[in-house]
Amino acid sequence: MIPKECKRLAEVDFPIAEVSRHSAQEKASPRGHPSMLHLWWARRPLAACRAVLLALLLPDPCDPNCPDEFKKEARALLSKLSAGPGPADKDLRNALLKFVGDFANWNLAANMTYLEIGRGLAQAAHGAEPALVVDPFAGGGSIPLEAMRLGCEVFASDLNPVPCFILKEQLEDIPRHGSDLAEELRRVGAEIKEEAQKELGRFYPTDPDGSKSIAYLWARTARCEQPDCGAEIPLLRSFWLSHKAVRSRALRYTIERPSGKPPFARFEIFEPKTDAEVQNRTVSRANATCLCCHKVLTAPRVRAQLSAQRGGADVVLDENGHRSGGAILLAVVTVKDHIAGRHYRLPSDSDYAAVRRAQESVAKLPAGAVPDEPTPAGGGSGAGRAFSIQKYGIMTFGELFTARQKLALVTLASAVRRRAGSRVGPLLACAFNRVAMSDMSLTRWNAHAEKMQHTFGRQALPIVWDFAEVVPTADAPGNWDSGYELLLDILASWPRGCRPGQSQLADACDSPLVAESADIWFTDPPYYDAVPYSDLSDFFFVWLKRTLPDDRAFRDPFDANNRLTPKTAEIVQDETKMFEGQPKDGEFFVRRMEKAFTEGRRILKDDAVGCVVFAHKTTEGWEALLSGMIKGGWVITGSWPIATEMGTRLRARESAALATSVHLVCRPRTQDRIGDWGQVLGELPGRVADWMERLQGEGVRGADLVFACIGPALEIFSRYSKVETAGGTEVALPAYLEKVWEVVGRAALEKVLGTAEASARNGGAGALEEDARLTALFLWTLQSTNGKPAASEETEGEGEEDGENEEESEGTSGKKKKGPKLIFDVVRRFAQPLGIHLPDWEGRIVETEKGVVRLLPVRERSEQLFGEDGAHTFAIELERAGGDVQLQLFREVETLPQARARKSAPVHGTHPRREATTLDRVHAAMLLQAGGRANALRAMLRTEQQRSPDFLRLANALSALYPRNSEEKRLLDAMLVAIPR
Repeated sequence: MIPKECKRLAEVDFPIAEVSRHSAQEKASPRGHPSMLHLWWARRPLAACRAVLLALLLPDPCDPNCPDEFKKEARALLSKLSAGPGPADKDLRNALLKFVGDFANWNLAANMTYLEIGRGLAQAAHGAEPALVVDPFAGGGSIPLEAMRLGCEVFASDLNPVPCFILKEQLEDIPRHGSDLAEELRRVGAEIKEEAQKELGRFYPTDPDGSKSIAYLWARTARCEQPDCGAEIPLLRSFWLSHKAVRSRALRYTIERPSGKPPFARFEIFEPKTDAEVQNRTVSRANATCLCCHKVLTAPRVRAQLSAQRGGADVVLDENGHRSGGAILLAVVTVKDHIAGRHYRLPSDSDYAAVRRAQESVAKLPAGAVPDEPTPAGGGSGAGRAFSIQKYGIMTFGELFTARQKLALVTLASAVRRRAGSRVGPLLACAFNRVAMSDMSLTRWNAHAEKMQHTFGRQALPIVWDFAEVVPTADAPGNWDSGYELLLDILASWPRGCRPGQSQLADACDSPLVAESADIWFTDPPYYDAVPYSDLSDFFFVWLKRTLPDDRAFRDPFDANNRLTPKTAEIVQDETKMFEGQPKDGEFFVRRMEKAFTEGRRILKDDAVGCVVFAHKTTEGWEALLSGMIKGGWVITGSWPIATEMGTRLRARESAALATSVHLVCRPRTQDRIGDWGQVLGELPGRVADWMERLQGEGVRGADLVFACIGPALEIFSRYSKVETAGGTEVALPAYLEKVWEVVGRAALEKVLGTAEASARNGGAGALEEDARLTALFLWTLQSTNGKPAASEETEGEGEEDGENEEESEGTSGKKKKGPKLIFDVVRRFAQPLGIHLPDWEGRIVETEKGVVRLLPVRERSEQLFGEDGAHTFAIELERAGGDVQLQLFREVETLPQARARKSAPVHGTHPRREATTLDRVHAAMLLQAGGRANALRAMLRTEQQRSPDFLRLANALSALYPRNSEEKRLLDAMLVAIPR
């Protein structure tokens, strides 16, 4: 056994770069990956969990308390892969770290040699009795699954029945029955497909030429309310059907104006030669533009009309079967035998006739066959903001589906329910849920890949204007085959020799485990207000109750009257919900997290260790988590940022969304000590500087680096039950974190702008002005760990996931403002301790809107810098004067939109803000470069070189900070080439 005094490997070192590489690659969900069993949100990559868990289980060979028996056994095990470690303890440590990094590779996760070594190392560290690993917020089960892979005893729990269902399959059923399940699942899955084809075939008829439909592309509609129009507006985000170079297809329209009737758009399918030939979207930010009169139907009216249609996903047919309203069928996607590729045709009368047959059949279904439970209300300032569908009249889960989708899903659900008691019943329910999230009205047609994108591309249920209705019995993504065949791949890839674990529905604040029973407490807790798990999971919960009706797990054990998943005790900041009569606000989150951490401390053995994963990108989220940890009696002993996200995901675009998840290694605090504030502050700069250097060497950048430094900084603060000033006043955690941000900010400024910036405050000697420091910090924070340009418009792509919360805005313009963005709180945390007064720069170099700060692109500053006449007049003056012209900021201030906006909120600066700064002059030179004013630019550069070295220093620094593909970097680099040598 590992002595209590012995440090674990995770407390001294970790192969960050190698594990990050494998974790990021795993996000592509390779074939057979357990995450494909059932969707769960914010899963941790198995690579990161496996590597960290190993490092938590193993002692550090360099620690004097490390048992000799472990060192001997570890050397023997590692010798199976190579010649074995060298004779020194440090050689063994390095060999163990290399194994941890290599074993993170998904391709080695089921390799028997690596499994035997990994399990052997864990056994050598903990003796004949396997270590018990506990995860009280187990969710999708990444952590307990990897603990089971390493031969540990596992106890995983969650408050929500849906993840408990997933955990039971992963930890209990599959390990017990193993490959025996595969043959039965293959046989039963094929039976259900055959049954469904017979029952549903007439609702998806084959075309006269033998073509088979695989998807129907629909759009919700609203009615133009202009008195002289009244046309129907198809709500379309894109007119593209296939956006491939080898096969381009799109919709176009002509307007017909029948006498005495409203005009309408008649569609046709064509083959565009260029993107310019394809019409832009008709709806943006919930405002719809009429194709006939080009007037805008405002967002409130769009919502009101769709609410009256209960979401508007179903088509309305008259008594003769002709369409009279509701959703409109735009195109049908088909495939032909022996002919490659997708084909597209316009809808026919037979298509609507099939829908009518489905509507008539749905009307005969028994009550409760279609989910009638209420959808999430949404709203508020917390997690509830992820839901907007009730604003469009979608009040029950059944209303997320069209009539034909309801019929298809009820048919499949009945087939699964008849087999619910078999060994593969739960796996069939998993397969069904994959179909349900694909065959509903919030899916999208991906014109680039020519396939349906299921609804949960984001951790939300937003309205979707145009959607793809898949054919669940067709040979295409989203069908029944793909649902159960994915599970066959998982069973085939399952690691052999896993001992079953244990899962249970339980509150993390009230563990069923006895005191001092666990060896590892490793968890990925809720992220403040980031993911509304219970509301999201209700989508699957309502169907699980219908496919597995006899499973008592699908009940709320805390509230018998609740038809959905438990909400009351869920630890999430969502003020639309209540706990003990109070809104679930930030204080609720801290209080409950503290209780959960206290409970974790209770069940841990004296010599045990914990690890908490966190990847939230707001300082409030970090403060809430860390406050709960410290108050719960934990000491942070290590901190490792692991890149777990792909840079192409939606949140990464033009923002500082984190690419890393920080793994905080911690131990129970064994004694209450009071820390001295002065001593804590004295240790902080050196600790942060050392850690920044280490992380930068591992490729960690920007916001990831900032948040990764919080862990090591907290190692100092969390040693004590409380920290006091010399006068006896207790120092709160937010005050300490403010100092952490200040230290990190100064270190960053010193690195990118020079040593004078580190001590500069309020315009200190040798420092660049505030706006330069703010811009440098802004761009430094936006640097990307994963190597992608994190703040460039060029990273935008069409068609991945269009949600972007655009339906939430009331604005009439759908044009997206350019420029890199950061959350206001992040900018404020940097600026305030460094003496940067943000309001002084509002409208000048930054713009704040809805809690997000945008760094103004240089082109947006042209009128500020040069006045209405622009760079042309300034360039002429420069050329005449040989460069000796003072840049007069806001020379025509009364004509500027920014100035008009500031009249109601005047600038309060400590010095005249109309004086041009070094940054202003650099931007002016960039704009001269953009305008091709070479002579004026050379004249200005000569003057700036004579004035001060600051101009060139700042220009070079910004060139290194701007994203590689940004216009600003291109202009800066071209300008720097023109500087006289």
